[in-house]
Amino acid sequence: MDDARFYIDGCWQDRTHAAGIAVVDPFTEEIIGHVAAGSSTDVDLAVAAARRAFEAFSQSSVEERLALLGRILALLEERAELFAQAIVAEMGAPIGFARTAHVPFGIAHVRAQMEVLQRYKFLSSDGSVAISKEPIGVCALITPWNWPLYQITAKVAPAIAAGCTIVLKPSELSPYSAQLFAQVMHDAGTPAGVFNLVGGRGEVVGASLAAHPDVDMISITGSTRAGVLVAQAAAVTVKRVVQELGGKSPNLFLDDADFERGVAKGVLAGMRNAGQSCSAPTRMLVPASRLAEVEALAQAAAAGITVGDPRDAKTSMGPIANAAQYARVQELIASGIEQGAKLVCGGLGRPAGLTRGYFAQPTVFSDVTPDMRVAQEEIFGPVLVIIPYRDEKEAIAIANDTVYGLGANVQSGDRERAQRVAMQLRAGQVHINYPAWNSHAPFGGFKRSGNGREYGIHGLEEYLETKAVLGY
Repeated sequence: MDDARFYIDGCWQDRTHAAGIAVVDPFTEEIIGHVAAGSSTDVDLAVAAARRAFEAFSQSSVEERLALLGRILALLEERAELFAQAIVAEMGAPIGFARTAHVPFGIAHVRAQMEVLQRYKFLSSDGSVAISKEPIGVCALITPWNWPLYQITAKVAPAIAAGCTIVLKPSELSPYSAQLFAQVMHDAGTPAGVFNLVGGRGEVVGASLAAHPDVDMISITGSTRAGVLVAQAAAVTVKRVVQELGGKSPNLFLDDADFERGVAKGVLAGMRNAGQSCSAPTRMLVPASRLAEVEALAQAAAAGITVGDPRDAKTSMGPIANAAQYARVQELIASGIEQGAKLVCGGLGRPAGLTRGYFAQPTVFSDVTPDMRVAQEEIFGPVLVIIPYRDEKEAIAIANDTVYGLGANVQSGDRERAQRVAMQLRAGQVHINYPAWNSHAPFGGFKRSGNGREYGIHGLEEYLETKAVLGY
């Protein structure tokens, strides 16, 4: 599975002479291939190609861009199984979850942008003032390892819809789905230079893109630390920076919630994708009087999770995606134990019967206080903390007691009460009673969870500049 190629200016370019980066299967802990480590020279070539292509592509018609997105959509659907298998190999997602979530949700972003593009007004007027929405230019897109295809399409689709040109830098830890995506872009007939892919490490490729004077916008999904570094490098050239970063999302159970149903769903929501989701509801806030009941329900739900070989259709949780993240998860589980949190289930090390792979135990802590590390730091693993509260006012205060503000959840049998509480939570997206995922609902964070929004019309507008024409 060695693939030392970059996609630049409409063709694959061999980089076998470059340093290689090992790709490790998190289930076996064995190297399964290598990809090329890009350089600043590769970035320069890709940005130059995107800059050349922008003049023509920015003037393309809505119909032309819709047709291109339609071809991309059709190819993604046709090759869905190839993407699912790649995601299993590169980051350990269970094959069932890859087929039912990773791939179809990624495809949904393309479909959503087509729906937005069909009705979006790029030119409007009010009296003598016209407002023109125009593509911002060359966009550098940096995507993470935890939802590889999903995050690529969430950025590429609106950039294409807007008429922008692209340089994609996928995570070097889960690169194969990005290589497959580049082939889709090629086979869909994307004009040369409109889409470019340069792989490699963030400190080289990501830094070069962030600082590049010919890049007009950079969009990054990743850790808050990485987002800060990108913003600092981008500030010199005053480019637009869109960041979707870390999270520590609360799941607030009001006293009239359906605990029997809601706690089990909350555990599974917090631990899906092995907990490696920035908006995962990993802080469960419950009335102190219901704590023992919630602990029993959470323990039963965690016990029903099948951890094992991600290629087995019966597996519901695979390994943590890489060694560094596995080590961090273990460190934070240890801190919870050391700081006196009650260990309801799980703990350190692998689940029983697993002797290899970056497997973490589905872990639930209870009686957690807001000052503990497990209550404040993003763990990014299958670790849920249960925090008791005295009354609604304190529950809202605890929910907002975080540097993050990406997602939040409210559970209540009273919709008006849930709505009132939701409006007091400082988060970019709030879910009431586990609604269905919506590819048009804007997604992004308050505070250190980032700036800007993705998905739907709000995602499209991040890639547009606003021009006012007076006397129109």
